[in-house]
Parts: sequence; C-alpha cells; structure tokens
Amino acid sequence: MRDVLVFAFAVSAACCLGIGFVLQQNAAQRAPMSDFLSLRLLVDLVRMPRWLAGIGMMVCGMGLGAIALGQGEVSLVEPLLATNLLFAMALSRWQTRQPLGRTGWGGLWLLAGGVAAFIVAGRPHGGDTVTDPLRHWLIIGVMVGGALAMAAVSKRVRMSVEAPLLGVAAGLLYGVQDALTRVSGERLSEGGWTTFFLSWQPYGVLVLGVTALVFVQSAFETAPLRLSLPALTAAQPLAGIACGVGFLGDRLDTSPGALAWEAAGLVAIVIGIVLIGRHPAMPSGSSEFDRVRDLQPH
Repeated sequence: MRDVLVFAFAVSAACCLGIGFVLQQNAAQRAPMSDFLSLRLLVDLVRMPRWLAGIGMMVCGMGLGAIALGQGEVSLVEPLLATNLLFAMALSRWQTRQPLGRTGWGGLWLLAGGVAAFIVAGRPHGGDTVTDPLRHWLIIGVMVGGALAMAAVSKRVRMSVEAPLLGVAAGLLYGVQDALTRVSGERLSEGGWTTFFLSWQPYGVLVLGVTALVFVQSAFETAPLRLSLPALTAAQPLAGIACGVGFLGDRLDTSPGALAWEAAGLVAIVIGIVLIGRHPAMPSGSSEFDRVRDLQPH
C-alpha cells in the first residue's frame, strides 16, 4: 500500500511539473535578455499570469514530490518524477496538434520502460543513513559545484548550447534539493519544528530551489523548450539517485543481472527523454526570434 501511495504522489507531482514547465517556458521566452541569469528575471516574470500559473503548478508538483519523498526512497521517487516530460509532451502536443509519430512513441516507450526496468530490477529500499559528514559534503559539493561551473560556462557559449548546460545545472540542483527535502522531512518528524528550523537542510532546499529556478527560467528564456527540458529532466533523477545511494542510505539490488537492468533502464530513460524533448510537438517559440538569438553572441 505504501509503494502505491508513493507511486500516486510521484506521478501526480510529475504531471504538475510537466504542465508547469510548459507554461513557464511560454512566458519566459518573452522576457528581456538583459535579465539572463539574474534575479531580475524573476521580478519581470512575476508580472506574467501564464508564468504565475506555471509556478503554481510547479509548487504543487514540488509539494506532492515532497510527500512522495517522505514516504519512499529517493531512488524510487526520482525516476517517477522524470515522467514529467510525458505530461509536458501531452500539453505541447495538444497545443501544436502534432502527431507523435515514431520518434514520439519511441521516446514515450523508452522513458516509461526505462523507469519500470530500473524500479523492478533495482527494487529500491531503505537502509541506514550514512553518518560520515565528509561523504555528505563531497557528494553535495560535486553536484552543486558542477552546476555552478556549467552556469558560468553557459555565458561563454552559443545559445543553442547554453540552454542544455543550464538545464543540466538546474537538474543537478533539483536532484540535491530532493535529497535535502527528504532529510528535512525526517528532521521534522523526528525532532519537531525546533529541530527543523535549527537544521541547515531546509535553508539549503530554499537556496537550491531559487538558484535552480533562475537557471531554468534563463534556459527557457534563451532557447526552445526542446533544448532545455530534456537536459533538466535527465540530470535530476541521476543526481537524486546518486544522493540517495550516496548518503541517504537507499539500497539497490547489486546482483550482476540487476545492475545490468538498472543501467539499461537509466540509459533508456535518458534516450527516451532526448527523443521526446526533440519531438516537433515540443514548443519552440518564435522560430525567427530563436534564430536571431542563436546567431548573436552574449
């Protein structure tokens, strides 16, 4: 019963996130380029009703995801959250009236099959949380440091490259945020509100969330959704699983056969995400506007 609830909350979260991302990109592509990678971008976007609707959907998704993370392992919830791209695809297809075709159906089945293969083969389950603080900070440092480095590099490359870089950077931060959300929930349930507010993890969740939001909106602002959302969707579960197994005590089946299926599942997830993200149904904004932006240096 517990796993059924985790599945229901995680998939509902994915639905809200996917719809929210599409609405946010529709609005962010109209923001001025002078706001790139700046908090001013959020100030300008907050005046757009469609963006606010997208943020509302994303907040609902994060809330449902937090409930799923509180009930299940990160390595179980993260692959399910990756299905947000299916819901983004459904909304985009409804907007554009584009048929799925072989690419769309192939991506859909690879993503769904990859999630199923990883969960069935890995059988994620809880274990003892790693208490070594060095291991915690090493994993978090690699993820956050890598994300910040990608954001810094994105300012020096073509816009067709910077959107995927920012998507990966945001995905890494969201993966770490999900792990810290799980820890924050444990602090609250074990020690109450005093322990919760005296812990650093809730504030880490807030800082990571705002930083990732700026990265995501900047990516949405500079390029079509098909360039940024697949990168974000692929990076988040990989980062979350790394944190779950690395320091949250999540356990996966490590027999040779299971490891092979887990690896195949993760590869299928990434390939499916890329195929879906590059499908013509995914919103591309104004093609002329995008071509001009791609030719212009920062």
